[in-house]
Amino acid sequence: MTRRGLLGLLLASRGVAAAEIATPDGFRMEDYRAPTPQDVPGGRAIDTEEARALFERPEVVWVDVLPAVRRPQGLPAGTLWRPSPHKGIPGSLWLPEVGRGALAPETEAWFRSMLARATGGDPGRPVVFYCLTDCWMSWNAARRAAGWGYGTVLWYRDGMDGWEVAGLPTEELHPAPGAP
Repeated sequence: MTRRGLLGLLLASRGVAAAEIATPDGFRMEDYRAPTPQDVPGGRAIDTEEARALFERPEVVWVDVLPAVRRPQGLPAGTLWRPSPHKGIPGSLWLPEVGRGALAPETEAWFRSMLARATGGDPGRPVVFYCLTDCWMSWNAARRAAGWGYGTVLWYRDGMDGWEVAGLPTEELHPAPGAP
């Protein structure tokens, strides 16, 4: 199947599920890999075509919120463990753990600080939050940023899944300094 065909299947399956998902009053607290709603309070959902166009604009800040893979518990001492590289949209700021529904105070402070630094302190600067298709973490992060007064919050609903199916470039990302 072609990339265009895969993208069509991905988007078609999203439209049916998303129409049935209500926007919750608060943050999603568990079961993050599940169908998501069509919109995010205080922000705007974007599709792959709009994401591709925004990618060309240098003022847009891209934030990947997927958690970092942790060393498996119970792995014997001395066992070599090397996680796979984390691929993201080129130029993205990777802020692992900020998409959880409840954030530890230190994580929330770190998220606020990193977002302020990335936007140059400009709450009107466009910020795109993403993770994967059917993942609430980017929805939570976008909602949280909108609640802090960021005025151009964009939520890329199809995230890396949609980006890769469209054949768009990726690069290895590393967690931002001070990541939890």
